[in-house]
Amino acid sequence: MSSDTDRLELQQPPTPQYTGWQAAIARFFQFDLYRTNFRIETLAGLTTFMTMAYILVVNPLILSDAIFLQQPKDLFAEQVFATAVSAAIGTLVMAFVANYPFALAPGMGLNAFFAYSVVLTLKIDWRLALAAVFAEGLIFIALTLTNVRSQIVNAIPLSLKTATSVGIGLFIAYIGISGDPKTGGAGLIIASEVTKTTLGSFREPNTLLAVAGIIITTAFLVRRVKGALLWGVLATALLGWIVGVTPPPKGIFQVPTLPTDLIGQGIFGLSRLTANNFLDFIAILLVFLFVDIFDTVGTLSGVGMKAGYIKEDGKLPRVNQALFADAVGTTAGALIGTSTVTTYAESAAGVSEGGRTGFTAAIVGVLFILAIFLVPLFEAIPAYATTPALVITGVLMMTGVSDIRWGDVAEAVPAFLTILFMPLAYSIATGLSVGFITYPIAKALQGKAHEVTIATWILAAVFIIRFVFMTLRFGTSE
Repeated sequence: MSSDTDRLELQQPPTPQYTGWQAAIARFFQFDLYRTNFRIETLAGLTTFMTMAYILVVNPLILSDAIFLQQPKDLFAEQVFATAVSAAIGTLVMAFVANYPFALAPGMGLNAFFAYSVVLTLKIDWRLALAAVFAEGLIFIALTLTNVRSQIVNAIPLSLKTATSVGIGLFIAYIGISGDPKTGGAGLIIASEVTKTTLGSFREPNTLLAVAGIIITTAFLVRRVKGALLWGVLATALLGWIVGVTPPPKGIFQVPTLPTDLIGQGIFGLSRLTANNFLDFIAILLVFLFVDIFDTVGTLSGVGMKAGYIKEDGKLPRVNQALFADAVGTTAGALIGTSTVTTYAESAAGVSEGGRTGFTAAIVGVLFILAIFLVPLFEAIPAYATTPALVITGVLMMTGVSDIRWGDVAEAVPAFLTILFMPLAYSIATGLSVGFITYPIAKALQGKAHEVTIATWILAAVFIIRFVFMTLRFGTSE
């Protein structure tokens, strides 16, 4: 495998010469090293933001079922603010501290676990649940400063890093095609009692528009239109507005609602900790830790592989700084009033557009701040409009599959299972867990146990414990 710089030079055009403040920004983000420029990085940031802007509405919808004062949804507007600001904080730290084009926001899956399992099922007060997220963030900061989390990233075998990149590609494509039409999704793949999943109905306007969007985006891509993924999202949304499937924006500007009822509850919520709920609190904290650690590790490894950051030794440069961003985002998010913040797989969309530096993430962070005032506009962009970008990104991330040594069964089986389980289990962490458990076992059966590091064996044991704990405590592996 060639070096990072060699790979990036093959993909990027020469960097223009800048002067003044532009030159200062270009030097800070190392545009020359990554052979990039303002135009590429800005388009990449816009693309990443558009593919994950749904979180501004979806996260408040989920959390406000559990976080409320008198009735569900009465803190929805405050949740919008908390979602946008926590995403902006984590993403801007990623931009300026780690110099990576990765975006962060409250994690899907973890927000549903927070709302429906922790608060509504276990009857844990939402303020105490936020305190668990806050404690998780502090532990993450400690683990990052002591290099524990970076050792986890570096312990992932190169074949599993490659498989993670491919698996994330399939996962985000699956997210794009399987959204529920009733909530604005594409519905290309739907649930079926007979076959588990099946092809959706082309009587659904959303499904037809998603297909049209894929065709339009493919046309942009093959014609080498700059910003093809972003234009594909916008064209699909505009088409939906024109034909009347989705209502156009009712407005553009909206005065944000400050989260006065949410700020600080991540600390004050600890006052609700009692002897009766202490064990539940610890269990919840461990779940947040497990899932977020390995979601983030998997995303950083997979998208980092796609971007060309993973070197011949399988290590991700500046990994501690990248992990620090998610730890700060989670801690700040809990204080503002939202669930765990994590690195988003949708960052791969921006990477596919050529984003290679923290300037891409800076654009995303700024857009999240602006979005606080433009919620009606982003709320009008339907989920099916992002399907083309997610599907095409999945296509582009499949290229790494040829780097897996399929002739070596001990390498191929764990890699395949990692790829398979990510979309089917709807979890990056679960896919990585399965790969980590099977990798040392396969190597040992091959008579090459000596090639497996002690750290890999330890992590395989941790993943097994995680599965057992989650199944016994919550009746689920996630």
